[in-house]
Amino acid sequence: MELSPRAAELTTLLESRISNFYTNFQVDEIGRVVSVGDGIVVFGSDTAIKEGDLVKRTGSIVDVPAGKAMLGRVVDALGVPIDGRGALSAHERRRVEVKAPGIIERKSVHEPMQTGLKAVDSLVPIGRGQRELIIGDRQTGKTAIAIDTILNQKQLNSKATSESDTLYCVYVAIGQKRSTVAQLVQILSEANALEYSILVAATASDPAPLQFLAPYSGCAMGEYFRDNEMHALIIYDDLSKQAVAYRQMSLLLRRPPGREAFPGDVFYLHSRLLERAAKRSDQTGAGSLTALPVIETQAGDVSAYIPTNVISITDGQICLETELFYRGIRPAINVGLSVSRVGSAAQLKAMKQVCGSLKLELAQYREVAAFAQFGSDLDAATQALLNRGARLTEILKQPQYTPLSIEKQILVIYAAVNGFCDRMPLDKIAQYEKILSTVKPELLESLKEFPVGHDGEPEVNQPQGLPLPGPSSPAASSASTEDSFGVQVISEPWGVTPNIGLESSMRIGSLEWKMPIPFFSLIKKRDKKGPTSRRN
Repeated sequence: MELSPRAAELTTLLESRISNFYTNFQVDEIGRVVSVGDGIVVFGSDTAIKEGDLVKRTGSIVDVPAGKAMLGRVVDALGVPIDGRGALSAHERRRVEVKAPGIIERKSVHEPMQTGLKAVDSLVPIGRGQRELIIGDRQTGKTAIAIDTILNQKQLNSKATSESDTLYCVYVAIGQKRSTVAQLVQILSEANALEYSILVAATASDPAPLQFLAPYSGCAMGEYFRDNEMHALIIYDDLSKQAVAYRQMSLLLRRPPGREAFPGDVFYLHSRLLERAAKRSDQTGAGSLTALPVIETQAGDVSAYIPTNVISITDGQICLETELFYRGIRPAINVGLSVSRVGSAAQLKAMKQVCGSLKLELAQYREVAAFAQFGSDLDAATQALLNRGARLTEILKQPQYTPLSIEKQILVIYAAVNGFCDRMPLDKIAQYEKILSTVKPELLESLKEFPVGHDGEPEVNQPQGLPLPGPSSPAASSASTEDSFGVQVISEPWGVTPNIGLESSMRIGSLEWKMPIPFFSLIKKRDKKGPTSRRN
């Protein structure tokens, strides 16, 4: 039977439709916007969302770009570039929320992470994989410590011979002004530090959900280096603003408020973030992620809700005080309240033994100084303690954006602890420090290469012989002694004229350095009655 032309046309049409039939189905949850208000959290701007707009699920979990392609870029909390330099090059994507490494995958902190700050590297050392809190009131120098740490990695990374020696940095700005972030980018660019850094910015003008998400996004970017046998440092500046943003989100979602109106899981908010900073075991690549969270206190109250939470989570804290800051002691670190619980295992053995008595002497100085202002008649021992403490405090001062290499820190602190500055005017300490930095490079390298040792390991020579004759105790004749990390110090007796002064040298093995101390020519000539008068 012959089909009519009309029937044949229909048959051909049906056959073509059947051959082009698509068998893969996809189910989407599609809806329309009714309102944007309480009970809804939008990760982004809600100004473009209008009533009646079509919305659907993406079916994916929040992730951000990660990898070396991110270095030198400024991105928002979702990983979108905001520096005007175009799209990101080849990169991978990592989930924002992942579980922290397990117990078996971790290793104890044992590698130093140098900040370049004398007060930190000597008194509260930080190791790779550690979480060290920076806490203090506003305008006390919290961000300055973080930036100096990033800048200090420049000289270390330039000498790195492998990826295991390089430290990449991730800076997360939460709730800061856009002008502040722009200024930070300029500082890092001028110091050529942006080439190994990533900036994640959730500024004050961004919605609260983005300020809540930014630390997790930055952590995911840092975990790329940790999980690929590299090392990274992440700075959260600051987590107080993240907690406030999370409180705002929780109240919008109608969750019951708790203490200070924060939700009940605000502790878990920070603990699950900071637990992701870890030192991996050798079997899992030996990478590390070091975290420096920042917390802002109100009127120095470290017993508030959020500060106590983060203090209990971290491995130590660097406490900054407004009073010290305004007295010109910068960084304004309160040595008594600051502590590093695990960093001593990662501290260089040379630095550990040089500054062994530093914290005790500063504590004694603060205790005696509080009572010395009420009396004028002080015995010689008390006056010597005050004199030494004032110079130790002066030697720990450091200008911003001038990190110091660890070997130069050892020399400076060694000179101060052993009394070479005791009879020097306070206003000459900084200039004396510059002179100590002009020593032979081979000696500095030898100091830097001293092994990292754990507490209680007698790897070096113990003090023996005469006590070190220094400016505070002029010797009747020249004497030699070997200090506790193998550096031999030879001190000559005081010169007869002010222009001769003290002459000494330091020796490590076959290396010897003649200490140039022209500042001792500033010390007044000894009279017949005894030593030179001291200046406080």
